Amino acid sequence: MTQHTASEQRTGILVVGGGEAGLALATQLRTFGYREAVTIVGAETYLPYQRPPLSKGFLKGTEDEESLQLRAAEFFAERDIEVRTGRRVGELGLCMNGGGGVATLDDGSLVSYSGLALATGATARPLPGVPPGLGGVHTLRGMGDAIALRDALDGSPEVVVIGGGFIGLEVAATARSRGASVTVVETMSRLLQRLCAPPLSEHCLEFHRDAGIEVLLDTSVAGLQASDGAVTGVELGDGRILPASLVVVGIGAVPDIALAQSAGLHCQRGVVVDAAGRTSRPGVVAMGDCTVQQHPHREDTLLGIESVHNAVEQGKAAACALLGLDPPDPVTPWFWSDQGDLKIQMVGISDGYDDHVVRRAGDRLTVLYFRQGRLIAAEVANNPRDFMLVRRALDKGHGIDRARAKDVTVSLKELIQEPSGRG
Repeated sequence: MTQHTASEQRTGILVVGGGEAGLALATQLRTFGYREAVTIVGAETYLPYQRPPLSKGFLKGTEDEESLQLRAAEFFAERDIEVRTGRRVGELGLCMNGGGGVATLDDGSLVSYSGLALATGATARPLPGVPPGLGGVHTLRGMGDAIALRDALDGSPEVVVIGGGFIGLEVAATARSRGASVTVVETMSRLLQRLCAPPLSEHCLEFHRDAGIEVLLDTSVAGLQASDGAVTGVELGDGRILPASLVVVGIGAVPDIALAQSAGLHCQRGVVVDAAGRTSRPGVVAMGDCTVQQHPHREDTLLGIESVHNAVEQGKAAACALLGLDPPDPVTPWFWSDQGDLKIQMVGISDGYDDHVVRRAGDRLTVLYFRQGRLIAAEVANNPRDFMLVRRALDKGHGIDRARAKDVTVSLKELIQEPSGRG
């Protein structure tokens, strides 16, 4: 630990990362009456903004940078929260007996702090073997990516999306709505295979094919073809060539844990945290997409939850931890994905289910997941009422009558069951 110098900035809590999680923590600190300085250091040049619309409204041109801003500059000024944009923390010096220390930023400036919160997020997983700087190849994670992709969609008649997850399907639907010919290439046997059971995968597949999107399953990518420094096609594992003026790579994200690892925090794919966001070092918390936490159904498994809801709730809980307060009661995680006119909502963690029930009525779909007879999660398509019912049920520890759940003539509300022993 180096001695403080007169040129060091001093702060109470240093938040590394300017997304939803970091903003939630900083705001919660002020709500609890924390009066020392709070500093957010973010690598992007923007104040905290909403990320989910980047693949939808922003690409369509119905939303812009200003509309996505979570809080205006006045909000931070009124609460005495300093936000340093366009800066990265290159090194963390931690005190041996607590969370205080000194951070070195990429411009050489120093920030000393008494408490540390890491909200470094994740980065888009790159497609192996793609030459750096190849024109027409895009990923989508932040505002800069979205601006580049939005501009590239103009005049790109043939779009190939590599990856059949949420980001890939959202971008595919948006590109199709803008008139492009779109092909989705997925290496697995169904869409969203890592996230849901076959019924929702089949529902998504039918929707996107009906929208005119070609979907190739069980299909690998061997490489990209290029001419004059720009992509011209995608070579598949079976030798076929898909013409492409634009390629979007959506094959997942990698938690950004380099800073945490260099500081000696316990990491396994992500920064390991407990329910309150506490890390392996006292006085250091972490939250958001850079973290992993205890799986709710598998004792020997850690789980990363990538969602705005999880980031915000972790940020609130981590603020309590830094202040020595009891964390709020945990709430059921939930997610959403808008893919054109298909609205998917998910609540709970379905991974680890041993039974599921499908309720389908027209274009509405509800999949209920059970483990040892207990309701653990649901996924719905174009059925927000069912989503809210299951969300409330899970938050209250209620169940659903499994024996009658397949009967769609019985409303889901009638099937809600309170835990045994409760009146």
